[in-house]
Amino acid sequence: MLSFSHMRKLTLAAVLLATTAQAQFQIQDSHSTASLRGIHSVGNGIAWASGTEGTVLRTTDEGATWQRCTTPPDADKLDFRGIQAFDQNTAIVMSSGKGDLSRLYKTTDACKSWKLVFTNPDKDGFWDAIQFVDQEHGYLLGDPVNNSFQVWKTRDGGNTWDQNDAFAHSVFRADPLTQGAFAASNSGLWVSSAISYVAFGTGGTAGAMIYSMSRSTAAGGAGGGSHRRIPIGNETQSSGVFSLCFHYEDGLAFVGVAIGGDYTKPESTTGTAAFTIDGGKLWESAKIPPHGYRSSVAYDPTQKLWITVGPNGTDISRDDGKNWTALKPSAQDTPDADKNWNALSLPFVVGPKGRIGKLHPEALKP
Repeated sequence: MLSFSHMRKLTLAAVLLATTAQAQFQIQDSHSTASLRGIHSVGNGIAWASGTEGTVLRTTDEGATWQRCTTPPDADKLDFRGIQAFDQNTAIVMSSGKGDLSRLYKTTDACKSWKLVFTNPDKDGFWDAIQFVDQEHGYLLGDPVNNSFQVWKTRDGGNTWDQNDAFAHSVFRADPLTQGAFAASNSGLWVSSAISYVAFGTGGTAGAMIYSMSRSTAAGGAGGGSHRRIPIGNETQSSGVFSLCFHYEDGLAFVGVAIGGDYTKPESTTGTAAFTIDGGKLWESAKIPPHGYRSSVAYDPTQKLWITVGPNGTDISRDDGKNWTALKPSAQDTPDADKNWNALSLPFVVGPKGRIGKLHPEALKP
């Protein structure tokens, strides 16, 4: 039988272990009340975030401090839904809105100043996402105009943009009354340098689709593209694919995950995730789906798992999107630390009212 002193030591050790256990979500002070939907973690402690009221934020110390950037010219009322950064000095931010409210601004001096580099030329257009393969090559996705989704490309770091009109009208065809993309987290568009691949997800009353093509085709070269219906959402204007991500390693299958649902029904688990193990030829519904509508998904190559976030919670999958489990806050977190998120770029997550968090890798270990 243990003595009282031994019992006391064991109890004290347990308490110390509990109080020093790694919290899952570190909520950070953004010094902003903007609704944040753009986030891009560059690495080495550098990340950029963006949101409403022309807001751009920047950190160079893992989020210990977030700097409010100079507002780009005539952008104080714009909604910056996406941002792509290259280092601590250079970034491109995308606003979403009808017609010329969709714009791109670029900074090369750590956001002290900005240059307007591109404005949506279509009065009925609406931009949804921007993604770069490297510092020179990038892609921009817009809702259907003249019955086709709009995909622009740049080869000079975002200074100039053009598009393959003939390919768009043949492969990206869509009725703007029944189909569109979602500017919820800047992750409905996915690009890869390793396998020269571009894909984006859509939704609406026509159902959820994944459009895909080679990068050479998107740039105007020879090749083909495809679009496939996938089991996401419920065929309403407010449902479909809100985010997608693929993962490829030499010798492994080209797997992908698409997430979403219906943003007007955040608690519904119907049609919130699908997965593919053959590069997008066949999509299947998740067997155990995320626990509600989700707006952003990412793959963690270090721990080989997927993580998805949304307004009512966070989920992870360790089997390439087939089954999802809720990631709940630890005793050291605030009770709602897993909720009220819009977008993620590991290890950072962002949400409404200036909400920024940092996910500790230790929290994802089994």
